[in-house]
Formats: sequence, structure tokens, C-alpha cells
Amino acid sequence: MKAVKERLLPVAVKLFTKLLAILLGLGISAVVFAAYGVDPLYAYSLMVTKSLSFRGASEVLTKLIPLQLCGIGLIVAFKSGMWNIGAEGQMLLGATFATWIALFLDVPEFSRLPLIFLFGLAAGAGWALIPALLKVKFEVNEVITTLMMNYIASSLVNYLVYGPWKGAKEWGFPYTDKFPKSVWLPTIAGTRIHWPTLLIAILTAFLVYFLLVKTTVGFEIRVSGQSKRAAEYAGINYGRALLISMAISGALAGLAGVGEVCGIHHRLRYASSISSGYGYAGIIVAWLSELNAVASVLSALFMAFLFAGGDLMQVSLGLPIGVVDVFNGSILISLLVSEAFGRYNRPKWRLRLK
Repeated sequence: MKAVKERLLPVAVKLFTKLLAILLGLGISAVVFAAYGVDPLYAYSLMVTKSLSFRGASEVLTKLIPLQLCGIGLIVAFKSGMWNIGAEGQMLLGATFATWIALFLDVPEFSRLPLIFLFGLAAGAGWALIPALLKVKFEVNEVITTLMMNYIASSLVNYLVYGPWKGAKEWGFPYTDKFPKSVWLPTIAGTRIHWPTLLIAILTAFLVYFLLVKTTVGFEIRVSGQSKRAAEYAGINYGRALLISMAISGALAGLAGVGEVCGIHHRLRYASSISSGYGYAGIIVAWLSELNAVASVLSALFMAFLFAGGDLMQVSLGLPIGVVDVFNGSILISLLVSEAFGRYNRPKWRLRLK
């Protein structure tokens, strides 16, 4: 018998590597800021102080909502082994169907907002099920299909706001008319935080945790993500598990779209205005949390801080959007690279028969 030692970085070391990664990203950004004649220390202190102000903190929480909803949905998809890169498009479909209900469907006024939520969820889920079905039935690579469907969704939204849905009262801008106030989501006074969606976003973290850890459906999703053969050997319907996970993922992204049009803009606008890359950033939220549903709230909060901080620096310091993107991107890339240093096994001893 021979003892074999397996290495694993403990949680404290993982956190330390993430901290070093953030410092590395800040160092890279500092060089860029200096090249533009901006004192990096002043820029960072300005970002922190403004983000901690009432207005800044409210913007962080506002951006947390779509990031959390997209991120927690992607955790479900990734747990099943489905590489859903399409949260961006699923979010836009949710926003599109919410707009249709808000402006064009003839229904009693009291039912309009519930229908918006229902159709927004269904639209996101339906958009996600298309690549899921292609994967299950024809083994089509879901990375390609979900990514390509983002461009279709974006083009659809732009066609509608530049074409048949262009508002008559919007002075030629590519917006629809404003929604009736009966479907505006209530906000916290003095902020843009649409609090019902914020509560839902946080609650979903715990609901998804319960789903994945405590239910039969969650068990089937997790086993399917580990191995198709193992799932089928255990009597699990592998295709059904993938479809369920993608439907949940798309529905939550669709709900994020509902929040943006009913809580922020109160109309449909061109695609890049509805989503500032929230669907793609949701991938980072999922992976920074290591696919832990509860931890995703902290990941989404960190991402929201970066998004809001970048906007604040752009406005306060007059930096080009490209420099702000470099700031956000350098930190995120450094964090993703640091993940490679945490993929070890915990130190333990086991006996192996020779």
C-alpha cells in the first residue's frame, strides 16, 4: 500500500489569489489611466467614494438586478452541462414580449403587468429551448447556436424600434412610445432601483440553491452535467434535464429584460441600450461564484460595482468608454486567470493498493 497526497488550495488561499488578481487588474488599468493623464489613485478613490454615496450605491443595486438574474440562470444551465452563451438574446426577447403586452395587446389594465411577467419569462424560456432542442435532437453545439441567436434577438429589437414599433412621440429616436404608468415597476424613492425585481433576483439565488441541492430535478440536472452516460445509467432522462435547465436559465434572463423595460426605460429601445452586455457579464457572475447559487449574489454585486464604477469614472473624469472597458476587462481577465490556480484537490491522504 502506498499513500498518495492530493493537493487542493483551501478557501482562504483561493480568496487570496482572487485578491491578487484584482490588484493585478488595477495595476494594468493604472498604466492606462496614467497614459491618459489621469492619476490612478485619484480615479480609484473617486470610484469608491462615489459608489458608496447614496446615488452611487443605488446605481450598483440597479445594475445588480439583471446581472444576478442572468447569472443565476446561467448557473442552472452550466450545472447541466449546457454552455448557454445566449442570456443576452433571451433577455432581449423578454423585453420584446413585455413591450408587446404593454403597448399592443388589448387586455384589461389590471392584468397587463402580470401578463408582462408571464410572457417575459415564457419568451426567454422559449428562446433558450430552441438551441436546447437542437442539442438534444441533433447534437448541435449549443455554444454556437446560443451565441448566434443573440445576434438574431438584437437585430429583431433594432428592427422593431427603427421600424413598426417606432414611437410616434419620440421625435424620430429609435424608441417605442412610453409604457402606460400602470406597468411601470415601483422604485425606491430617489433611485432607479425597481425593488420588486430586486427582491426576486435575490430570492432566486436561494430558490435555485434549493432546486439544485434539495430536489430530484436538481439532482438530475447535476448528474447530467457530470456525465451523460452516468445519467442514463441512473435512469435519468438526459434530454429532459437539459431542456428543463435551459428553460429555467432563459426564463430568468427574460425576467431581467422585463425589469429593464418596465423598471428603467419604460419603453423598448435599441438593443445595446436595453442590455449593456448583462447577458455576457452573467457568465462571469456564474463562474466567479464557482456555480454556487448563493454566492452568485456576491459575484453579481462585485460585477455591478465594476459596471457602476466605470460609468461614474467616465462621467466624472471624462474618460473614453474604451478606457472604462479596459478597466473592467483587465480586472475580469485577471480574475478568470486566477481560477486556474484554484483547481487542485484538497490535501488529504488516501491508501492505494499496489
